[in-house]
Amino acid sequence: MRILIACVGRLKAGAERDLVARYVERARGTGRGLSFSGFDTVEIAESAARRAEDRMQEEGAALLAAIPAGAEIVSLDPRARPLSSEDFSAWLAGARDSGRSAVVFVIGGADGLSDAVRRRAGLALSYGAATFPHQIVRILLAEQLYRATTILSGHPYHRA
Repeated sequence: MRILIACVGRLKAGAERDLVARYVERARGTGRGLSFSGFDTVEIAESAARRAEDRMQEEGAALLAAIPAGAEIVSLDPRARPLSSEDFSAWLAGARDSGRSAVVFVIGGADGLSDAVRRRAGLALSYGAATFPHQIVRILLAEQLYRATTILSGHPYHRA
């Protein structure tokens, strides 16, 4: 099953980009033996619309256009419920075992995700009630994807 991260905004060169790349590469290596592939990222340009609602709608339409047909959508949303690392890895394995071709994790811009994206998501995931910049959320997601692959493969990285 292909893993895709679709997000609004670009990570500039620096520590954040390096950290995401490190965790994605690790997840790619560990995930290969678990029938996970890709771990690719699609970056959508931030909208220049004046109103927040218009920005969210434009960015949402671009995000939805980047999602492959038949993919399971997971929205990253501070209003959603958090999952433990163990529950997240079990969910990911379940998506893979159900025959899904892809799972797409969607990270919105500064104004959040449009209602259209939220409605299409089969799972809404939160890293807590606090608001984080999309760069930090991308790091957290990349680390959790790596952690999930290590949990599923029995690797000692996760020490629960």
